[in-house]
Amino acid sequence: MVVTGASSGIGRALAALAAHKGWRVLLVARRRERLEALREEIRAAGGTAEMLIADVCAADTPQRIVDAALRTFGRIDVLVNNAGYGAPGALLDQSDAALDVQWQTHVAAPLRISRAALPAIRVARGSLVFVGSGLARVPAPYYGGYCAAKAAVRAVATQLRRELAREGIAVTYVDPGAVDTEFSESAGKQRERDAIAVKPERVARTLLRGIERRARVVNAVPSHALGAMLGEFFPSIADAAIARVVAIPEPPARKPHFAPTTPSVAAPQSVAQSNGFDATLSPLAHRMERVKLPVAFVRGLLNEGERIELGEAAMRWAGMPNKNERAALREVLDALASAGYLDAAGEETWTVRRAAD
Repeated sequence: MVVTGASSGIGRALAALAAHKGWRVLLVARRRERLEALREEIRAAGGTAEMLIADVCAADTPQRIVDAALRTFGRIDVLVNNAGYGAPGALLDQSDAALDVQWQTHVAAPLRISRAALPAIRVARGSLVFVGSGLARVPAPYYGGYCAAKAAVRAVATQLRRELAREGIAVTYVDPGAVDTEFSESAGKQRERDAIAVKPERVARTLLRGIERRARVVNAVPSHALGAMLGEFFPSIADAAIARVVAIPEPPARKPHFAPTTPSVAAPQSVAQSNGFDATLSPLAHRMERVKLPVAFVRGLLNEGERIELGEAAMRWAGMPNKNERAALREVLDALASAGYLDAAGEETWTVRRAAD
C-alpha cells in the first residue's frame, strides 16, 4: 500500500493501522522527521514500512513513488491519494497561484501518480483510493479553492471507477467527514468543529475496511455524510446551518475596479497606514507558520523603491520552493499590495511603495 500525506492525520493513522494488519506500506510525505518516526514506530510493532520524502506536486514524484514501491516491495496493490492542503479565504480573493495549488495538490498530482502506478496496479488487479470531503457536496464559504478541488476529486474517482472496472481495478472515493487533524486548522476555522470532529484513527479503521472490501464509496462518518446529502437536497436549510457553523470573517475592503470620475483632492490613507505591517500579515500568520515563512524575511523585502519578483524572492527564502511555498509567498505579497506597501509592476512583480512600519 502506498499512502501519500502519511506524516499526519488520516494518512498517518491509516498507514499505522494497515501495517499492523499485515500490509507493507510505503510512506510518502514531505516531513522527514515525522516519516522517520512513523516508520520506526511501525517497525517496532513488527510491521513493514519504507518511506519516501517527496512533494506530491513535484514533476518527478509519480515515477519516484512507483520506483520506490517496486524496488522495495515488488508490487503495488493499493494507492491511497491522501495528501491534502487547504488555505482559507474568499474564493474570488484568492490568487491564481493559490487556486492552482489546490488543483495541483488534490486533482492533478493524484492523477499523475495514478497514471504512473497504473501498470503495476493492473498486474495486481489492485485499487486506487481518492480522499475527498463532505465539502465536495456542500461547499462552505471562505474555504478558498479547496471545496472546488474536492468536488473535482469526487468526479475523478467516479469517472475512473467506471473506466477501469472492466480491467478489474477498484476505485474508491472516501468522504472522511469532519476530522480532528492539523489540516482542519489550516483549511478554515469552524465554531463547532471540536464538537463534531472525529479522530483520524476512527476514519482509518473505516477506510481500511473499505479498501479491503474494494468499496466504491466509503462514508467514514455516516452521520456527517448524511448531513452532506441532506444539504444537497435542501440548499436553503444548508445555507442557514453553514452560516451558524462556519466562522465568516468581515468582508475585506476592496479597491474600485475603475478610476473615479471625479478625482479627489486628497487620497485616503492606505489600509497599511491604519492597520500596520503586522496587522496586514495577521490573517496569514498560520499559513506562514505552516510553510515556515519568517515575518523577518518578508519585512526585509520591503525596501522602498526596489522591485520584488516572486520567483527570485521565493528562491532567496526557500532555495528550491515548491508550489505550496511559492503560493504562500504570493498570498503574502498580494496582501501587502492590497494594504498599500507594494505596487503591482507585472504578473508576479511588485515595486515597494514604502518600508514596513
